[in-house]
Amino acid sequence: MQIQRTTEIELLNKLLKNNPIVAILGPRQCGKTTLSRQFSSQWPLEVTIFDLENPRDIQRLQEPLLALENIEGLIIIDEIQRSPDLFPVLRVLSDRYKKTKYLILGSASRDLIRQSSESLAGRISYVEIGGFSLQLLGASKAEKLWIRGTFPRSFLASNEAASYQWRQDFIATFLERDIPQLGINIPAKSLGRFWKMLAHYHGQIFNASEIGKSLGISDHTAQRYLDLLSGTFMVRQLRPWYYNTKKRIIKRPKVYFRDSGILHALFALEGKKDVLLHPKLGASWEGFALEEAIKTAHLKEDEAFFWGVHAAAEIDLVFQKKGELYGIEVKYAQAPNLTQSMRSALKELSLKHLWIIYPGKESYPLDRNVTAIPLEDLNKIKVA
Repeated sequence: MQIQRTTEIELLNKLLKNNPIVAILGPRQCGKTTLSRQFSSQWPLEVTIFDLENPRDIQRLQEPLLALENIEGLIIIDEIQRSPDLFPVLRVLSDRYKKTKYLILGSASRDLIRQSSESLAGRISYVEIGGFSLQLLGASKAEKLWIRGTFPRSFLASNEAASYQWRQDFIATFLERDIPQLGINIPAKSLGRFWKMLAHYHGQIFNASEIGKSLGISDHTAQRYLDLLSGTFMVRQLRPWYYNTKKRIIKRPKVYFRDSGILHALFALEGKKDVLLHPKLGASWEGFALEEAIKTAHLKEDEAFFWGVHAAAEIDLVFQKKGELYGIEVKYAQAPNLTQSMRSALKELSLKHLWIIYPGKESYPLDRNVTAIPLEDLNKIKVA
């Protein structure tokens, strides 16, 4: 089963008109290769594909300048993080051959693939994708997407047991193969223990000292492990919103697992019944809803924040569009109310609008600038 990613295809067409190189970034197995094939099927000129996990293609690119300089049309290079030495070559080729376009796919952030930002500045544009989304699948798939997660093979598995097994295998492969291939020398068991411990901090402020003490590692090592999981799209560090105030605002990031299915697998929750009985049920749903809201609002990593004042008030998500500040709060409750914390945020931040996402069925106003909306109505998050 293939689901056409029409929105992403339109974006790729737009970006490749203005840039010689476009990078699709996202976690392994999230659908980057499928998207590139869907896109290339409608490309009007010749398409050449290199997969850097294929020994034959690796051999073909031993002399990359010779291999690529006579190819015209669209060149797709998959798993680019495995050969970062290609970036200087792409810079030369993109300047020399203006009609050739390059679509590169990577399973790590641009910070982990540093050469791209250094070598291709002014020539490259980035598109970050995750797995499936509510926008793509529709509201009827919300519960299944939450329980199994957004990775296509997990979501499309024949049953819950097969989905759970795929996620367990994904975690093992990520730790034992994917991380070493990035050139990062961290014992798989150490990072695995940190990852499982981090699951208990899902939706909470990250405390490097506390988690480091529990695992017998330094604060610096704990932060390094977190940055690595962020850079490979496993977790999201939601940064605090800074502004000029005398109040004691929270300065450490909040941590969310980007994929609820991976979170459930790390908790050893095999299916829906296990998830519904777990103490982290509310936090799991809220993290899933928040991630879907970020996708719906088309927020980049550096555009999404949270707001919090010590021992006072918090708002789950704050973002700026067209010079106005907006907020999103997520509540795993049947009938959310306008709380004092929300009132404080509206006044302190002068929010243009605040949406409260909850697992109900009806949208209704709570105040002039506050609306409660069900998860299935995320398309109502619109900015002026």
